[in-house]
Amino acid sequence: MRYISTRGEAPILEFDEVLLAGLATDGGLYIPESWPQFSADEIRAMRGLSYVELATRIMQPFLGGRIADDDFAALVRDAYSGFDHAATVPLKQLDDNMWLMELFHGPTLAFKDVALQLLGRLFDHVLTRRGERITIVGATSGDTGSAAIEACRDRDAIDIFILHPHGRVSDVQRRQMTTVPSANVHNIAVEGSFDDCQDMVKAMFGNADFRQEMRLGAVNSINWARIMAQIVYYFRAALALGAPDRPVAFAVPTGNFGNVYAGYAARQMGLPIDQFVIGSNRNDILTRFIENGFMEAREVEPSLSPSMDIQVSSNFERLLFDACDREGAAVVNSMSEFRKTGRMTIPQGGMAEIQSLFDGHRLDDNETLAAIDAEYRASGELLDPHSIIGVAAGRAKGRNPATPTVSLATAHPAKFPEAVKRATGVHPELPVRLADLFERQERYDILPNDLGVVMAHISARVAVKGAA
Repeated sequence: MRYISTRGEAPILEFDEVLLAGLATDGGLYIPESWPQFSADEIRAMRGLSYVELATRIMQPFLGGRIADDDFAALVRDAYSGFDHAATVPLKQLDDNMWLMELFHGPTLAFKDVALQLLGRLFDHVLTRRGERITIVGATSGDTGSAAIEACRDRDAIDIFILHPHGRVSDVQRRQMTTVPSANVHNIAVEGSFDDCQDMVKAMFGNADFRQEMRLGAVNSINWARIMAQIVYYFRAALALGAPDRPVAFAVPTGNFGNVYAGYAARQMGLPIDQFVIGSNRNDILTRFIENGFMEAREVEPSLSPSMDIQVSSNFERLLFDACDREGAAVVNSMSEFRKTGRMTIPQGGMAEIQSLFDGHRLDDNETLAAIDAEYRASGELLDPHSIIGVAAGRAKGRNPATPTVSLATAHPAKFPEAVKRATGVHPELPVRLADLFERQERYDILPNDLGVVMAHISARVAVKGAA
């Protein structure tokens, strides 16, 4: 298994090299040179597997032999041992045709744990074997940061710096990041939007000298290993509902496109998925793209679902690569057009293919609150302001009533207690292990929206750590 860049100019890498590289040196994203394929019989044979067994089976082909089978199985087993539900990602039925897959039973109560608990262990395993150390730099709109910190805290071979938009994440999300006392954890609140934070991270990776000096690594969904781990739960849900003998649809609340792209990858591997419904908040660039046939960026507007307050969906470039017939030069031209004008068009055949598979639906804040309340009254489920958008989108845009739709619940309602209480009158409680979160001391730095200042801040702290 080898990995190529969506922009076609970076070196072809093996799995462990892609893991540590994150972003390709040409600014593109790494994807497999070809997709592993599972036949219908092979998928049927997965039905009785535990989540750990299924995860090991689905991900093994992506490793290309770069990690020993027994070692990888142990890493996967350890990664999911801390989840507080026996099923890891339990599936619930909401009505005749709508199912909810809860992805928030990991340490930080968000779906990012599913990938990042494994990613931290993969980093540690590969770096220890190589005798190397890296500096993780990531941007978060809320959940990636705490999940990445939890996965990388206290690891000898890693320093981790997480950038979040100052004042634009929930109190619970911020405190889950900033109350971790580990010496290798550094939080930076940037006076800007998530897109500003994400642009900074990309610029750091694009600066060859800084990248080499700091030995940068990525935990954002630009890192292929995160997508790889998320593919598994699409197989898990589909198998539970009759795959490969019965097709399924998925509804996914998304801003950065990584979560739903993992589902697209599962489909490329042979899973029978008929439809993907993208749920958007008022920052609806992806829904508008599917409706209008072109992508157009607007100003980011704060919302009740802050993890989706995004106008530059970095993982979309992976789908764009396929829409451009895997021509890196065409991707470069499209991305350049988008950066210069804020607008991107897709080759006609590629756009038709996307629209044949994807639908989009948006909810503003008032609609989100109303949907949270309606779902609570109908099924008794308290859903956070991201997960409810997936459910509402799936119900609004489902194409075939005979095809079960699985909506992905991406965060525990207690991560957004103000919105949930405002909608339902019910205050969702944090699990016992996080009950004292608001009593813990915070530790973070507020920095201006200035790339040079942030890079200098990171460089100084890594240098001090190195000297120590």
